[in-house]
Amino acid sequence: MPDERNRLVALLKRAQASDGSWRHPFETGISTDAYMIILLRSLEINDEQLIQSLVERIESRQEHNGAWKLFYDEGDGNVSATVEAYYALLYSGYRRKSDPRLRAARRRILEMGGIENAHMFTKFMLALTGQYRWPPFFPLPLEFLLLPPSFPLHFFDISVYGRANLTPLLVLLDNKYSRKTSKSPNLSELLGMRGEGEDWREMRTDRGFLSYVKQSILGWPAHIRAAAKQRAIQYMLKHLETDGTFYSYFSATFLMIFALLSEGYSKDHPVIAQAIEGLKNFRCTIDGQTHIQYTTAHVWNTALASYALQEAGVPPTDDAIQKANHYLLSRQHYRYGDWAIHNPYSPPGGWGFSDINTINPDLDDTTASLRAIYRMASEEGAFRQAWDRGISWLFSMQNDDGGFAAFEKNVDRRLWRYLPIDGAEFLLSDPSTADLTGRTLEFLGTFARLTKDHPTVAYAVEWLMDHQEKNGSWYGRWGICYLYGTWAAITGMAAVGVPSTHSSMQKAIKWLLSIQNSDGGWGESCKSDSAKAYIPLRTSTAVHTAWALDALVAVFDQPIPEMEAALRFLQQSLNSKDWTVSYPTGQGMAGGFYIHYHSYRYVFPLLALSHYENKYGSFTAQKS
Repeated sequence: MPDERNRLVALLKRAQASDGSWRHPFETGISTDAYMIILLRSLEINDEQLIQSLVERIESRQEHNGAWKLFYDEGDGNVSATVEAYYALLYSGYRRKSDPRLRAARRRILEMGGIENAHMFTKFMLALTGQYRWPPFFPLPLEFLLLPPSFPLHFFDISVYGRANLTPLLVLLDNKYSRKTSKSPNLSELLGMRGEGEDWREMRTDRGFLSYVKQSILGWPAHIRAAAKQRAIQYMLKHLETDGTFYSYFSATFLMIFALLSEGYSKDHPVIAQAIEGLKNFRCTIDGQTHIQYTTAHVWNTALASYALQEAGVPPTDDAIQKANHYLLSRQHYRYGDWAIHNPYSPPGGWGFSDINTINPDLDDTTASLRAIYRMASEEGAFRQAWDRGISWLFSMQNDDGGFAAFEKNVDRRLWRYLPIDGAEFLLSDPSTADLTGRTLEFLGTFARLTKDHPTVAYAVEWLMDHQEKNGSWYGRWGICYLYGTWAAITGMAAVGVPSTHSSMQKAIKWLLSIQNSDGGWGESCKSDSAKAYIPLRTSTAVHTAWALDALVAVFDQPIPEMEAALRFLQQSLNSKDWTVSYPTGQGMAGGFYIHYHSYRYVFPLLALSHYENKYGSFTAQKS
């Protein structure tokens, strides 16, 4: 399929920005759009053009039954997203309760159980804007921030994205802060059967150690609580990025703004003003509509695109590759971040996800960036130095269990999973995962030329084999889902020399072939992550098919008919404009946060086609 390959190359090149990056949207539904309206109205910042544009996008995503969904096949709607959209549309002032669309939304919310059935973080947002009561108790009190690293559980045993969101939230919980304005709507009609806005059943569970900690901490003197609050404020202020956002996450910055307000900061304070501008800079345009991204994905998009183009035959001397890799070089980290708490002996050298990320590197962006600069790191110079620093940091981040996690090392206290907090498993821990471990192995085997006999590699392979599902698949934490994890594991083990005849590989291949659709493609539902089991989408997507095809190419010496069927599907689907094109391929939190990476429909089909043709020759030639 040389024509398709060339077309994808041309499309990617045309999409490159002048600074060498790729700025495809990081699309996460309508929640961030809704929260932006709520933030601006709560602070009485009358950016009417932005608010109106967000209203239009939110309204355009409403289903016929009045609800909003997180993904196409979610069912009759998502109560949290629908509550958030309804609230934002009302608070905007441009829609009224009497409008037919809002009447339908209100009816659907009540049918789904009202606000009481919304996600915990939706309730927190409603509480801090005066629409719901704060919980009487939260499993992690503010004083938790003061516990030393010698304590059995402490602040840095929580994942970095957990810390980023919980730090301002703990301040808000302690202050029981809420902020209403003259434009605040009244959402009391959404409170369902209970009608009191205080259904915090998930917060009322005391369990052993946590009960002991609660009782001990609540008896501490007031100055201890004041010290903890000051620690929280300082932590936020010391982890601001240059654009003013807190860790470059929308949710963390949103909560931080309200936490600072609760501590007496004026809404015009420079820190708050800059944070708001930083969030505004997350805006992008999708199909002519304004979307506020959760963060930007410029480094991730650029690393993937540069590597894909090079795999497709674009030489490193090409202007597009030169510009992309110099952009990546400028984004390598030189500052120590929280990752150093558990990994104190390695100098910085990783890459982060977003354009302005300087203190929060992750392993996936690091290996992706190293893949991109590999061909330019063969000679002495800046790229060689970047390569050496990146490789050193990567090796230092292997977990003690042999696997690799996303952001930090050995941050997987199983106790967190039992806290009565919605999504605790995803929010509070950063465990070894099949996708991170597999992709790291693929990098180490393909680019560092390491084999399964190397101690680091052998330990990671052992982790993967120990965590394979009974049906032969692997669960992928950051993608959708079992297809993603299985693709990463197969390509990773193949790259380091695990033979395709190994029983683990055979089980994985058998599972992958067993779920191929009749049209030659693959497709998996976002429901898989909550079910913790593979749920078919019952239609195929180009990205899922590219992952599956790439995995098969990695293990077969000659093409098999299933590969040819996948290639035919890709050829037919790459020009599709139906809902499968925008179906989420990434996840942040099961049941609550899904990601449509706009770059994936170009990058991963291009990689799969290139790997096929580089190994077997042209698909057209094979058919003839």
